Amino acid sequence: MTTTPLTPHGLHHVTAVTADARANLQYYTQTLGLRLVKKTVNQDDVTAYHLFYADRDGTPGSDLTFFQWDVPREQPGNHSVSRTSLRVPTGTLDWWQAHLTASGTPVTPVTRHGRPHLDFSDPEGQRLSLVEGGPDGTPWDASPIPVDKQILGLGPSELTLPNLFPTTRVLERAYHLTPAGTYPDPEQPGRTIHVYAMQGGGPHAELHLRIDPTLPPARPGAGGVHHIALRVHDDQYHNWNTHLSSLGLRTSGEVDRHWFQSIYYREPQGILIELATDGPGFAVDEHPDHLGETLILAPFLEPHRAQIEAGLTPLT
Repeated sequence: MTTTPLTPHGLHHVTAVTADARANLQYYTQTLGLRLVKKTVNQDDVTAYHLFYADRDGTPGSDLTFFQWDVPREQPGNHSVSRTSLRVPTGTLDWWQAHLTASGTPVTPVTRHGRPHLDFSDPEGQRLSLVEGGPDGTPWDASPIPVDKQILGLGPSELTLPNLFPTTRVLERAYHLTPAGTYPDPEQPGRTIHVYAMQGGGPHAELHLRIDPTLPPARPGAGGVHHIALRVHDDQYHNWNTHLSSLGLRTSGEVDRHWFQSIYYREPQGILIELATDGPGFAVDEHPDHLGETLILAPFLEPHRAQIEAGLTPLT
């Protein structure tokens, strides 16, 4: 039995929503320079693309993914993941500010948890932020972004909630996250953001809880986040299922996503949290040099390929 503490060790991926897969592909691969490492469909709704953007290898912790649904824009508010951070190499924020501004993306420099950030939004209003530091990613030579400036992976996810305790009780008891301080909310003077850290902490392993009971509930839609996923060690996957069940939590149980194994739980204030293993990874069914070039389906969907492809709009 492993002796590694039963705690997530970072963000695994963030899954958001787009209503325009073509424009989404253009923005995330050209403006932000990420690689499309898996072009597939939502395994629970095969009419929708599921696009995975990451570093060259699709390293766990570098994935920002999107479901394509024909839905209105998200109405921001409570009970939501309100901002996704992306990590860049130390010393590159000035370069990114100039690059994004020249690309027509306004940016706002702010400080979060003592770290400088650049806040911005994608063309659908997806709220993003750049922060320096954390583990290195694997550069993608074909990216339009210089190798020494490329996005390394995910940074902290920000959750906007009406109350602190129901969510922190789950984060501490179920997921074994630890309080890691507070800082002033740069968007709401007078309010405080609470930081919770995963194993080891750092910008790749934090959740930031923004508490504002005055906000109405968010209305899900394009430009919003569907769920966040936390990284768990492959050899602890079954232990996690046992642990969450022992607490009486109603989870999805063990779900095989082909590229990783998952367990889903919607915490008391509505945030869908997935636990995801690192393996087997995106190269299990594609050569690493050709990730994302063709539509890949999980094995149980392959017999339905013709029908699925007929319902999708080509991305190019």
